[in-house]
Amino acid sequence: MTASKKLGVAILGTGNIGTDLLIKILRSPHLECRLFAGRNLGSPGMMKASQLGVAVSARGIDAVLEAAGEVSLVFDATSAMDHLKHAPRLEKKGIVAVDLTPAKVGRMCVPAVNLNDCLGLPNVNMVTCGGQAAIPLAFAIQKANPKVRYIETVSSIASRSAGPATRLNLDEYLGTTEAGLGLFSSCPDTKAIINLNPAQPCVHMQTTLLARVEDPDLDATRARVAEMVALIRGYVPGYQLILEPMLENGRLATMVRVDGLGDYLPKYAGNLDIINCAAIAYAEAVANRRGN
Repeated sequence: MTASKKLGVAILGTGNIGTDLLIKILRSPHLECRLFAGRNLGSPGMMKASQLGVAVSARGIDAVLEAAGEVSLVFDATSAMDHLKHAPRLEKKGIVAVDLTPAKVGRMCVPAVNLNDCLGLPNVNMVTCGGQAAIPLAFAIQKANPKVRYIETVSSIASRSAGPATRLNLDEYLGTTEAGLGLFSSCPDTKAIINLNPAQPCVHMQTTLLARVEDPDLDATRARVAEMVALIRGYVPGYQLILEPMLENGRLATMVRVDGLGDYLPKYAGNLDIINCAAIAYAEAVANRRGN
């Protein structure tokens, strides 16, 4: 795909997540950021985008809608409440929305699990950071063990990597993560927990998944999880299996750690990096599909 055939995209939301997305897009051979839109031209994200030669606007969603001829896809990194308002307006303009909030408007997309099923849709939801880390593990466990009765996931992240939008949407985060776990694992009972750890130095994201399974097949589970981890590392290089699936008190247990790439966010902010990497993987797949 040549530079002239890159997919024109916009970023809505100029906080840390949006700015980190921008750095990743500028590195992508398939995407071109044509607008970085928020509310405050003096914000660190806006100033960074301007320094990098990217068009900026303080008119938010209105600026994105006006750029419909140049922009085919927008990353919405605002809030769940805002995305509920943005989604119908973007769809009316024919702009694909990649929702990085837990608004649950579009189909949940976890690239390692259902990327192809999400292509061609007007709106996809990237679930949550905990969902992107845990759902592939739950999916792999279900493939090896059809009778999964309960799944619980616990994500621990650095308190400093949980910004105002994350804290504002904690209830939505938990509900969306639990819904995603149930959807992709066909498990009738799921629970999501998030711990904000104030320790210094800051901890890297870790996600533990526990599952109650009838007659667990440990060898098959380990094989499926290993395959899934390798697949995720193709677009999230910092995704690491740190506890191979094991049986503990009648439960299957496994754990992953996510290190960020350090593009704009610190490397300990793997919780933010994983959802951005997933969003980029989806957008690049859209670009390739249109290019082909």
